[in-house]
Amino acid sequence: MPEIPGLIKGLGVTFKTMLQPNVTVQYPHVKEAPAARARGVIALKEENCTVCMLCARQCPDWCIYIEGHKTKAPPRREGGKPRTVQLLDRFDIDFSLCMYCGICVEVCPFDALFWSPEFEYSEPRIGDLLHDKSKLGEWFLTVPDYTAYEAGAEVKQKKVPR
Repeated sequence: MPEIPGLIKGLGVTFKTMLQPNVTVQYPHVKEAPAARARGVIALKEENCTVCMLCARQCPDWCIYIEGHKTKAPPRREGGKPRTVQLLDRFDIDFSLCMYCGICVEVCPFDALFWSPEFEYSEPRIGDLLHDKSKLGEWFLTVPDYTAYEAGAEVKQKKVPR
């Protein structure tokens, strides 16, 4: 009869758990705030985008669609030549294809893409999950400010031997 003490111990754990309050949140009626640095949806800061296409090329799902055009801008210094700049015409992300890997956010050299904590963006039709630059720009407003890492998390510089 060695099973009896184990059975009594297991039932004790069960009864103790039954008496604790529920931790389940009834989602549509009660909403919790997302955790800090939560990955919800990808947001775009349009003025930082230079139409370099790195995000679209690195995307494993090919769910980012970018179009732009070149135009002349005034020179940076007096007496300089006019420079050519690219302007963003179209920046769409198809969230029905996106697997939320974040590669596009990581490879963007100009800090144009960010993770937004927004997670309520479902649509009744799958075709409506193609969001354009205006919608991605709205989500940029929900991106939290940068928070510094904890004290022990900083990367220390390696000393170069001479």
